[in-house]
Amino acid sequence: MPRIVALETWSNEFVAFVKATTEDGETGWGQTAPYNADITADVFHRQVVPWALGAEDLDIGGLVSLVERMEHKYPGSYLMRALAGLDTALWDLRGKREGKPVAALIGGAPGPVRAYASSMRRDITPEAEAERLARLCGEQGFGAAKFRIGAECGADVDQWPGRTEAIVSAMSAALRGEAALMVDANSAFSVPRAIEVGRMLEDAGIVHYEEPVPWRDLEATKAVADALSLDVTGGEQDWDLFLWRRMIAMRAVDVIQPDVMYLGGLARTLEVAAMGAAAGLTCTPHSANLSLVTIATMHLLRAIPNAGPFLEFSIEGDDYYPWQRGLFRGDPFRVEDGAVTVTDAPGWGVEVEPAWLAGARHVAAREGEWRPSGYGALYHDVMKGGA
Repeated sequence: MPRIVALETWSNEFVAFVKATTEDGETGWGQTAPYNADITADVFHRQVVPWALGAEDLDIGGLVSLVERMEHKYPGSYLMRALAGLDTALWDLRGKREGKPVAALIGGAPGPVRAYASSMRRDITPEAEAERLARLCGEQGFGAAKFRIGAECGADVDQWPGRTEAIVSAMSAALRGEAALMVDANSAFSVPRAIEVGRMLEDAGIVHYEEPVPWRDLEATKAVADALSLDVTGGEQDWDLFLWRRMIAMRAVDVIQPDVMYLGGLARTLEVAAMGAAAGLTCTPHSANLSLVTIATMHLLRAIPNAGPFLEFSIEGDDYYPWQRGLFRGDPFRVEDGAVTVTDAPGWGVEVEPAWLAGARHVAAREGEWRPSGYGALYHDVMKGGA
């Protein structure tokens, strides 16, 4: 199989795109996780490129696993964020080589994906949020809507006094019976407060309760899930497959929410989705911005057997996420009747906007012109025969 002969990044503070090129001239485009993406691009060149440059592009999961093993001294979130760039670029490359969308490569097919309107805002009154989400559900046909309660990592302190109770009441009045209602607490509460809020949510017809307590505390999450009848969900922050096995085995959550970019790419996300399927758990991934994470998640949901009923779809525009502006040519996020569509175009089916690339920091590693540096450089040379 062709070897990878070049790995390039284009980055700014918010986004880093990755381009992989093989010796037969095929190319694929991927993306690291957003935010601090300039740092992640540096991690990519320091920790991912040494193992991927010169490798064959056939076994994406195997190559990702190799990088993780070889970088065992420096594991963690940034390595996984960087690995996502390699993984997603290679899936795009494979799809282009085979003339298939990624969804078809992983056992699915092109087609529509139902979406839910996902609000990211806490700086909005309950009344305004209820009006906004009800209007968008009506205009665009979303079958579900998610809003924010508590304060992010708030330790039982609300965004402002009484906001949680007020927004739950307003949303229930506006949309109960019209759309499925979901909330995200972003680790806002202690166990007692989370259970108290959860019972209020059940009374209001809410069906999805995301990260009610600090996300790292699986025992606390399980205590909330065991106390309530609605779905307690989580997992977006988690990158460690061993932690995922434990989370699923102990049934800390009712619905798993891996993030393709935080977790290290599609190959590792497929592993987590399969763990969940074996345990009878629905997979409703986290995809909270309109970058490649949402595109990749669309393909994923067209393929896995335990896909949740909706794709998370951010309703926040350029006023809230200005960095999303101009990432791709065309409009890959067009919503029709509450759904977005995976097309039959090969790979991810999107093209990065050249004007965006022109304004980003470009770093290239090309076989024959590049040498590793930092920890593991000597070991890399020994393992790869002095390459």
